[in-house]
Amino acid sequence: MTKDVIALTPRMPDPLSVIAGLLSGGPDKLVDTAGEDAVVQLCDPEGRPLVSVEAPLLVQVAGEAERLLGATAPEVPFWWTEARATTGVEEAERIAGTFAARLVALAGGSAWPPEAARSLAVVKTDGVSVAPTPAAAQPAVDALTDKVAVVIQDRPVVAMTAWLSDAFRATANAELGLQIVTAPGVTLSPAVRSSLPGWPSRWVVQDERDGYYDGLSGAVLRWQNGMFAPAEAADATPEDPRTPVAASFKEVADTGERQLAVSFRTVHPADERLVLGGSIEAVWRELTGEPPAGWGTAEPANLPWSLRQLTDVAYDRAPQPTWVVVVGSPDRPALATVRISRTTGGVEEDVTLALGYGADEDMPLDALPRTAEILATRHHLQSMLVQIRKARRDLAVPPRFEGPGVPLAFVLGAEEVREMPGDRARRTPLPEPPVQLGPKTRPALYYPLPGNPSDLSGWQDFERLMRHLKGA
Repeated sequence: MTKDVIALTPRMPDPLSVIAGLLSGGPDKLVDTAGEDAVVQLCDPEGRPLVSVEAPLLVQVAGEAERLLGATAPEVPFWWTEARATTGVEEAERIAGTFAARLVALAGGSAWPPEAARSLAVVKTDGVSVAPTPAAAQPAVDALTDKVAVVIQDRPVVAMTAWLSDAFRATANAELGLQIVTAPGVTLSPAVRSSLPGWPSRWVVQDERDGYYDGLSGAVLRWQNGMFAPAEAADATPEDPRTPVAASFKEVADTGERQLAVSFRTVHPADERLVLGGSIEAVWRELTGEPPAGWGTAEPANLPWSLRQLTDVAYDRAPQPTWVVVVGSPDRPALATVRISRTTGGVEEDVTLALGYGADEDMPLDALPRTAEILATRHHLQSMLVQIRKARRDLAVPPRFEGPGVPLAFVLGAEEVREMPGDRARRTPLPEPPVQLGPKTRPALYYPLPGNPSDLSGWQDFERLMRHLKGA
């Protein structure tokens, strides 16, 4: 497997510290750069990368090292420096470990994983070279075919790091799928789960009993025709091409933990005075009692929460869309992904927020109508869906079956209600009538739904409501 080694240091690695780390493979190693000089690479004699080192990242948000690595980091702010070794080259993995060990020795702090960074000695690499691969230009990609790019991860949580974000963009531009291969105990960050595109992209989990399986569907997989694809069951037929489900995927215990999922879209009139992020902050305050702790354009989320900085980044990237991740304080698991884009309707914010709760913790369900009203009256809400689901409190996505969320409520923005013909929006097939939010002359509508996790009645009512609103 590819070895990622991360140095967590209280001081920024200065040039001399970085040079000392880069000499881990000896003074004769070639040095190259990639990613607009944001990545430094130690190369073999043919110029192919052995180790790729990303520029140090200043993390100013508490709890990110614990959430993503299970490691104890220095007090914030601290510096996060990643070294990624090329797949299958033992000497490359040792160079990455020595690089991190030297950085920690000179700048303080610790390295993850601890066992990878125990030696400061030069790694002997005489005669070592990297097999030629078209993926060499993309440090996060370990294998490349004409159908997919394969990324092998050995971290406890597969996060939307700058490495992986670059791989997502590169594969999308090349019209390829992205397949992430992990060991059995690894989980996904919700940010990666929500960003993983459809077929042939998938999360591939190694398994002792079944070889490989899809971590999100449980389908047993085999490497065939240049990618991981579902295996056929022994009794499959052309008319019924069934796929076996991995036994590990079905081993689920009910811990009583739950998640509250809130997805909404706001559409703001395009205005140079527009400040973005206010809607997610309003929801966060209503449901947790505090604002978000931090945000970033990748994980770890490294910046303290700031509406102005978020707005500036989105404006600088326009007309291209901006994707960001938003996190809460360590004692209240909460994570959101936000996609900001310019459309013909204005400036859209698409938000997916998840909050985790233990079996003995109450969800703030009473706050939902007020939360929806704030969005509708102050933040140009278009629509909102609230769900409850049986899932982990820490929000990590395991390679096990997790049932679908069950709708608690749906909200239709005031402009959408106004544009609907007649009184269709107010006259629904649901047992409970909608609740009006905001001014009576121009209300938004809040539709309560059963939201019972033990059955699918919530989805049945939600489907009936959608058909009605669409005039079907």
